[in-house]
Amino acid sequence: MIRAEKVSALFERIPYALIALVARVAPAAVFWQSGQTKLDGWRVSENAIYLFREEYRLPLIDPVIAAHLAAFAEHFFPIILVLGLGTRFAALALLAMTLVIEVFVYPDAWPTHGTWAACFLLLMAQGGGAWSLDHLVKKNRATYSASL
Repeated sequence: MIRAEKVSALFERIPYALIALVARVAPAAVFWQSGQTKLDGWRVSENAIYLFREEYRLPLIDPVIAAHLAAFAEHFFPIILVLGLGTRFAALALLAMTLVIEVFVYPDAWPTHGTWAACFLLLMAQGGGAWSLDHLVKKNRATYSASL
C-alpha cells in the first residue's frame, strides 16, 4: 500500500501546465490536419464541398457555407488553442464541432470524439494552464492593476 501511495503522490506532482499543454496541442493537431484537407491552396477545395454535400449532409446549412466555416474553424481555433489565448472559448468551439461531427457525420467514432471532448472539457473547466498566453495576460493584468 505504501508503494501505491508513493506512486500516487508522484502522479500528483505532474504540473497542470503540462497536462493542459498536452490537452491543447493533441486535439488541435487533429483539427488543423483536418482543416488542411479542406484546402486547395488558399481556397476551400471542391472535394471538401463535395464531401459536405454528398457524405456529411449536415442539416440546416448549405454545404458550401459549411465547408468554408469548417475550414476556417479548423484552422483558427487550433491556433488559439495551442497558444492558449482564449483557451476556454477555443475549447468550447471545438467541443461544439466535435458534437456536430459525432451526431451528424461519424457517430461510430465516439471513442475518439470522447477523448477530444475530455480534453476540451478539462480546458473549459480549468483553463490553459501556466504555459498559456491566457496565464501571461492574467498575470500582466494583475501586475498592472496592482500598480494603479
